[in-house]
Amino acid sequence: MRTHEPPPGERAKLASRAAKGLTGSRSARRAALRGTGSLALASAAIQAATKVLDRRRPLRHSSSRVVSSHRTAGAAAFATAATLEMPRLGFALLPVAAGTAVSRLRAGAHAPGRVLVDVAFGVGVAAATCRWWPLHRDAPADSARPKLPVPALPSGEGLVVVVNSDAGGEAPAEVELRALLPKADIRLCEAGEDLHTVLRRAAAQVQARGGALGVVGGDGTVNAAAVLAVDNRLPLAVFPGGTLNHFAADLGLPTLQEAAEAVEAGRGGTVDLGRITGDGTCAYFLNTFSIGAYPELVRAREARETSLGKWPALAVGLLRVLADGAPIDITLDGRPRRLWLLFAGNSRYDPPGFAPTYRPTLDDGLLDLRLVDAKHPFARTRLVAAFLTGTLARSRVYQEATATRLRIDGVSEAGDYTRDGEVSPAADTLVLDKRSRALTVYLPAPE
Repeated sequence: MRTHEPPPGERAKLASRAAKGLTGSRSARRAALRGTGSLALASAAIQAATKVLDRRRPLRHSSSRVVSSHRTAGAAAFATAATLEMPRLGFALLPVAAGTAVSRLRAGAHAPGRVLVDVAFGVGVAAATCRWWPLHRDAPADSARPKLPVPALPSGEGLVVVVNSDAGGEAPAEVELRALLPKADIRLCEAGEDLHTVLRRAAAQVQARGGALGVVGGDGTVNAAAVLAVDNRLPLAVFPGGTLNHFAADLGLPTLQEAAEAVEAGRGGTVDLGRITGDGTCAYFLNTFSIGAYPELVRAREARETSLGKWPALAVGLLRVLADGAPIDITLDGRPRRLWLLFAGNSRYDPPGFAPTYRPTLDDGLLDLRLVDAKHPFARTRLVAAFLTGTLARSRVYQEATATRLRIDGVSEAGDYTRDGEVSPAADTLVLDKRSRALTVYLPAPE
């Protein structure tokens, strides 16, 4: 029997309908990535199984049957995975996946039982991705009530915003922000200008006239503005304008428009700052602190960023660090340790494991500590194997804990450290702790 092919572009329909659901949002991008990855895994598994069967027995019409299974399982995998990441996409995607399965039945390509097996296989592959790549929660992190009044600034009147043109954002943030907040005082920090100087001038004006300090940039830029906001007791408006914008995402402000709405409405809260002290110096981190392999990765990326671009440079740098990296010897709270990596998060991160992505709260007073131990044989290999098999929590080379304070000795011999993605020279002894609820920020309306 000749197989009836369904209307062309079924997979394209799945992708296009997913994209229509919230184009440009972080949730939609994650849904598309999970869906595409699940589809590829399902197709690869079916192809591998088919090759094994072909060696054992000749199959008549095997080509059309394999294509049929690919389409059915792939559609189910894509739709299920995207829906897991972004449930409202299910209204568009699940009917398309169901239609693909029905078209296989009507064409007589497979018996009903085989079609159900293909659908179940695709759904299972999508569900299995959650074991290695946990689902992300898009709700804003919890925060405390603001210690300082957060003024409502209609049209941005009273807001002084510094836009870092070197932050790495994709869109002309300055132009969009002027349209959203026409009365705001927007200052562009051009390439070559000292960002800290521009921020200090902006903070001094807000201090004299009242209002709020705003910043457009990535996490490193926001870090610099946050320190000034705390020192001058000013509310801070965070506008995402960098490559990743982790802090803005945890605040619940993934776009310039949502941040502008928060400023106009005057909604605010207070969040913790992570603090790093050593040799009479003090620095802060909004998101993360780390020593070990990560600072090497940042340096390797920056060395190639101009010629390759940020993301290709990051990929090349990662390969180099994995090949050439070496463990570090430090002392944690008086205990000698040999580590590949020490990660400290400003408040507890989720999910557990080696890829923390978001925080349920920004004011819990805790440091989230994650360590990769190098004293065990084949530590890197065991770490990768545990990650791939979803057994990281039981791996001896990986450890998690929370603390309110951590002393690290021998850091200068281990190399530099990073805070919020920026590499800094390290004193021999560093102490990590928290300034609880120190920073006042604008926040979105509660859901």
